[in-house]
Amino acid sequence: MAQETLTFSPSPHIHTSRTVRGTMLHVLVALLPAVACSIYFFRLPALIVLLVSTAVCVATEWAVTRWMLHRPSTIGDLSATVTGVLLALNLPSGLPLWMVAAGAFVAIGIAKMAFGGLGCNIFNPALVGRVFLLISFPVAMTSWPLPGDAGVDGSTGATVLSLLKSGAMNPADAPQADMALGFMGGSMGEVSAVALLIGFAYLLLTKVIRIDIPLSIIAAVIITDWCTGFPPEVDILAGGLLLGSVFMATDYATSPMTRGGMIVYGLLIGLITVCIRRWGSYPEGMSFAILVMNGATPLINRYMKPRRFSPKRQTA
Repeated sequence: MAQETLTFSPSPHIHTSRTVRGTMLHVLVALLPAVACSIYFFRLPALIVLLVSTAVCVATEWAVTRWMLHRPSTIGDLSATVTGVLLALNLPSGLPLWMVAAGAFVAIGIAKMAFGGLGCNIFNPALVGRVFLLISFPVAMTSWPLPGDAGVDGSTGATVLSLLKSGAMNPADAPQADMALGFMGGSMGEVSAVALLIGFAYLLLTKVIRIDIPLSIIAAVIITDWCTGFPPEVDILAGGLLLGSVFMATDYATSPMTRGGMIVYGLLIGLITVCIRRWGSYPEGMSFAILVMNGATPLINRYMKPRRFSPKRQTA
């Protein structure tokens, strides 16, 4: 009689033919336009930051699984690679490489592997790495090389959100065309809205993500801005709102499982983001908003269950 093996794995448990590796490959393909734009605008420093972030993320996961968890390597599922790319796209291209490596180590070693690995982490690893660097090294993390700057010691400039926050720019004067195409300072992955929207369309067509979370975030931003008299197109195009909405708020492990939960989750992310941008001490609030709602995801899942699992349903 053949011996059967019982395999335990963390939730969510979804019946599909899609593999983790296949899903991560789709995400990497969707990120290619943003990666290409970051390298085009910020040249060699952007490529180096991208390579260092990805290499340290992969190496950290390999080392932890081998020497601490004593499990087979999981780097083949490409989740560490995706985290490395996303973290790099959330950083300035001129950030010192040792800081990039520290952020990548925190993202994988603490935010992911300390919880047990893929599917067990509570918070999005790339955002944990970014917020760690922002709090620890605020000057370096807010020094934004200008597009076309080929050196790490070149000129820097304020982002649109920073100028709006300080009152140096009127929202009506924000360069929307430049924000859409990428001709502005900012993190490597937030400078071209068009590139991010191309990736968004690809993820929707391949059914890797659903539209509920990104659409809810954008809807909340539009409604909140309308109530406060702020141009919503500026909030949508500036900063990391599109990058976070498409590639990080939709993370399977840290977002709600039901459609209703996704909508509540997305609406609150959009609301928190706008509140931080308007009245908080930081010009950008997307990372903090997603992490706050990552922490609320278990509560959302608890009270917004699929119908077939609801205790209210009566069975014969």
